[in-house]
Amino acid sequence: MHALLARLPLSEGTINTIINVVIALLMLLIGIWLAARLANVAQRAMHRANVDPTLTGFLRNLMYGVLIALLIVMVLQQAGVPSAPLVAALGAGGLAIGLALQGSLSNLAWGVLLIVFRPFRVGDYIQAGGVEGTVQSLSLMHTQLVLPDNREAVVPNAKIGSDAIINFNRLGTRRFEVKLRIGYKDDIGKAMDVIRELLAADPRILRDPAPGVWTESLTDSGVGLVVRGYTGSADGWGAQTDLLRALKDRFEAVGISLAAPQRDFILMQGRPPEQTT
Repeated sequence: MHALLARLPLSEGTINTIINVVIALLMLLIGIWLAARLANVAQRAMHRANVDPTLTGFLRNLMYGVLIALLIVMVLQQAGVPSAPLVAALGAGGLAIGLALQGSLSNLAWGVLLIVFRPFRVGDYIQAGGVEGTVQSLSLMHTQLVLPDNREAVVPNAKIGSDAIINFNRLGTRRFEVKLRIGYKDDIGKAMDVIRELLAADPRILRDPAPGVWTESLTDSGVGLVVRGYTGSADGWGAQTDLLRALKDRFEAVGISLAAPQRDFILMQGRPPEQTT
């Protein structure tokens, strides 16, 4: 190639510049192909290691971007562009972009941490960032929740990561609690036996930890009882509501009254006082 260019009416410096540019273009083409191959190999290795698919895609793209950035520096240096000003310009540009996108970068950092440490998974019912719902998806920038009333909430990962995360499904079981009051004239022992029978009759209520009923308080309107039991994560709400209905029906059948709050009303006779302005 050098001999071919030597036949042209070009100076030695121009010939060397053309050769360097051609080599730089070849480096660029080969480097792009090689960077993609290396990134894909790393992605397949992470898949075999059971790394989360979202994190795998992010790390693959990050690795590819870093390789391309290094390749561009090498190509420009081969083409004769001074590398020191270029590196300084890239550093200044990266700093400016980082300051402009610090909120997005915070979401991105928390997204990586949430994917790595896994405080919750898709399908879990959680409370985080002031929102409570079922996790529909987790990306690097935000978490998508479906609220109990079927609304959809998109919460930034930085807000979720900086707040307490309550996972209702992580341990596989949930405890429910029912509070009620019976009258002072009713038999507390009989009421507790009825409640224990209903707890034992529902197969969704776990035997270990064992459910139970306790006397919680003595109020103006009656004796306060509290019922607690454990169910599978998916059965908590159904078991609790069915227990409430069964309690009312059985108490009425055996003659146990559910006490209601008492209110005193004072009836005043006579003519109301005249209002003055």
